Order: sequence, then structure tokens, then C-alpha cells
Amino acid sequence: MIPAVDPAFGRLRELRPLLLKSHQILMEAEKDHYESLYAPIATKGEYLHLVLHHEQFSWLRPISQLIVQIDEVLMAKQPQARERATELVRQTRYLLQATEIGEVFQARSQRSAQSNPEMAAIMIKLSELLQDSQS
Repeated sequence: MIPAVDPAFGRLRELRPLLLKSHQILMEAEKDHYESLYAPIATKGEYLHLVLHHEQFSWLRPISQLIVQIDEVLMAKQPQARERATELVRQTRYLLQATEIGEVFQARSQRSAQSNPEMAAIMIKLSELLQDSQS
């Protein structure tokens, strides 16, 4: 089956928008933090360069790559193995919970959630989805 309609890929379809929105919120927070330390970012090109190369944004890169992998699977025109969906959910759980990146993600997400109710709701939902996927 094509992932867009295969129920085995449902968990990925649920995780993707949450990961994307949390990533967007955290990128904006990191940008604000960067600008408070250094100077305003003048252009989108400069911002992109910083996101891709500056150490301050490095912890977000694996999450960006994970979102791209999920997109590739969900938007594939060719059938994808169900095991690929399971593996990406496992990678999401591992990345966000059991690694140094996950520790930073959790800490910064919690900080953001204190002032952003949308982020707080996303963190709860991500936690529930990742916990449910272990069963």
C-alpha cells in the first residue's frame, strides 16, 4: 500500500505535524536567543546559513533530518515497507527522549512550553504518541 492510505503509517501522520510545529517554535526561540547574544539576523539567507552552520542551532539539525525522512516516506509514490514507519517512530522516540539531543529538546521545549500554550499542548501530545507506540 501507499503510505498515504496505509493505517500502519498513521502514527507517522500524527507525529509529523507535531514535530514540524515544535521544530518551528524552537527554531524561532533559538533565533531570538541568538539575536539577544549577538545581533539581529539581517536576512533570510543569513538565518539559513546560521541554521545550517552555527553551533547554537546544531541540536535542531537531527530533528530537521528526521522530519525530512518522515516526509519522504509519507509522500512516496512507491509502496513503502510498514517496517519503515515503525523504524521512524522508534527513531523519533530515541532522538527525542534517549539522546543528548533529546535532553536538549526536552529542556528547551519545557522552557518554551512555560510561555507558549501551543508548545505545552504539543509536548503532551508528542509524549502520549511516543509512549503509546511502545506498546
